[in-house]
Amino acid sequence: MAEANNQEVKSRRDALRERMLKRNPELNVDDPEAYSGGISDYLDELDGQLSGYKEQQDKLNNMMNADPRAAYLLASLDNGEDLILSLVKLLRTNIRDILDDPDSEASKEYAKQVADGKARDAEEAANIEETKQIIAAWQEKNGLTDEEGNAVLDFLQGVLEDGLVGKVSEGSLDMGLKAIRHDEDVAEAADAALVQGKNTRVKEELRKRKETDGVSALDGTPNTPKQQRPKSILQLAREEEIGA
Repeated sequence: MAEANNQEVKSRRDALRERMLKRNPELNVDDPEAYSGGISDYLDELDGQLSGYKEQQDKLNNMMNADPRAAYLLASLDNGEDLILSLVKLLRTNIRDILDDPDSEASKEYAKQVADGKARDAEEAANIEETKQIIAAWQEKNGLTDEEGNAVLDFLQGVLEDGLVGKVSEGSLDMGLKAIRHDEDVAEAADAALVQGKNTRVKEELRKRKETDGVSALDGTPNTPKQQRPKSILQLAREEEIGA
């Protein structure tokens, strides 16, 4: 008898070891501390699940106690019955009659949803009309054909659709990078053109000064330099910067 009990205890022990290894293959069941910790974690997990199930069950019970019709509706749906048919049977009236009653909460909620839907539709229609005008003006400004314009719009549509499902393509990233760098590139080009223009004006001023230095005037008298000291390159560049 004792041998049978020992065999039964050993069998349960082995079954528990197998269950724990199936749950966590990396658990070291030969280490008493690790094995006990694994069992404790498993029991904590079960307690959390049971607590969550009990909480949901309590909410469901409270809902059905507050309105017994909820139990009938859930049972009907569980049996595969159509939702609208179940509501008609449950309420014993046409749902339209309830919605047409201006004093019912259902009617007020339905009216609110309809109003919100109309507002969204109106906003969408206005946005679409404005978008059409923007696209037409942009296409004309850039001299694009309808095919080229549609190709750009198709690309943007693809970016939007990818974004809705959390995707991004390399082409989208390239487009974003070019958009960010565009203003910087334009500004750098403008600065380079401004500097080049200033350098050209300074060089021209220096050339004119050299051509007139020591050359006689038309009356035969030599050109004498003015008492004012000649301007340096830095002064000329500063004046050009101020005058620009």
